Amino acid sequence: MLTIALIFGGRSAEHEVSLDSARCLAAALDPECYRVVPVGITRDGRWLVPDDFASAVRDGLEAAPGQPVALLPDPSRPGLLIGTGERVIPIDVAFPVLHGPYGEDGTIQGLFELAGLPYVGAGVAASAVGMDKELMKAVFAHAGLPQVDYLVSRDRGDDIDGLVSEIEADFDYPLFVKPVNLGSSVGIGKAHDSDELSAMLGVAFGFDRKVIVEAFADGREIECGVIGNEQPEVSVAAEILPDNEFYDYEAKYTEGRMAFVAPAALGEAEAAEVRRVAAAAYRAIDCAGYARCDFFVEKASGRVLVNEINTLPGLTEMSAFPKVWEASGLAYPALADRLVALALRRHAARRALRTSRR
Repeated sequence: MLTIALIFGGRSAEHEVSLDSARCLAAALDPECYRVVPVGITRDGRWLVPDDFASAVRDGLEAAPGQPVALLPDPSRPGLLIGTGERVIPIDVAFPVLHGPYGEDGTIQGLFELAGLPYVGAGVAASAVGMDKELMKAVFAHAGLPQVDYLVSRDRGDDIDGLVSEIEADFDYPLFVKPVNLGSSVGIGKAHDSDELSAMLGVAFGFDRKVIVEAFADGREIECGVIGNEQPEVSVAAEILPDNEFYDYEAKYTEGRMAFVAPAALGEAEAAEVRRVAAAAYRAIDCAGYARCDFFVEKASGRVLVNEINTLPGLTEMSAFPKVWEASGLAYPALADRLVALALRRHAARRALRTSRR
């Protein structure tokens, strides 16, 4: 039996989504194969093993009593230090479901690497690039992947009027405004005029020092999942049909606010192109484990535009990633098994690399 550290919560605006992902994943992990040790990270960064996991993910970590823990910085015996360090829980693999900064951006992945602990998902570099939309789009451009025009602004929260003028000189409305380093559509808005653009830039700069503005694509919103290390596999494509004007946070996580069609009603050539670009995007950032790729398929031309890659997608009941794999014939428990196996294989391959010249 493998002992899995299920790491959730985190210092992020996506904290609540992480709690729900942890609840769903814990239910999917076979208790005859895995011993799950839940490790919650509070909003202020404290690590603890909650006394009652169910109440922690339902009511929040701040309301849940638990034992403080820390990751043991010893690759020869990966595990968790309990309390003041008298006791260690050996861990076979970490399964982080920390969405957003400090969990999806390479920071905790670097901690796992230093601790010598196998972990599910992308490595340090792929996580960092996938989280930072500016870096991600630059890598996609270098790989020749089609995408919408965009502009990135840094540290302009005190000069929004000037920024609006610069944006309007190069782009037509409507526009999308996003914090560069967040997911789950947190802080995202669709601007139809200068007043909305100004307001949405203010919101986005409240979440991140970098903000990205993207041109509008009149296209269908398509998503698919990718799993694998050296040889990525791509799921069927799904179409997102939100009841809002775009796929915002409420549409993603409120029951009945969007329709999810899997497989999407795409032509054979369009579906093949989505799969091709998904695998190419996955390889472009050197991803491993799993990811969700999002696309626009232009209504007029059928052209496939990659929107983004998410290296630690939501794993809730409403999340697209487990749904597209279920539509592809891989149920959630079997999907979790695959991801754990991929983590262990990747860790074994990295350990086989030389660390000395002799």
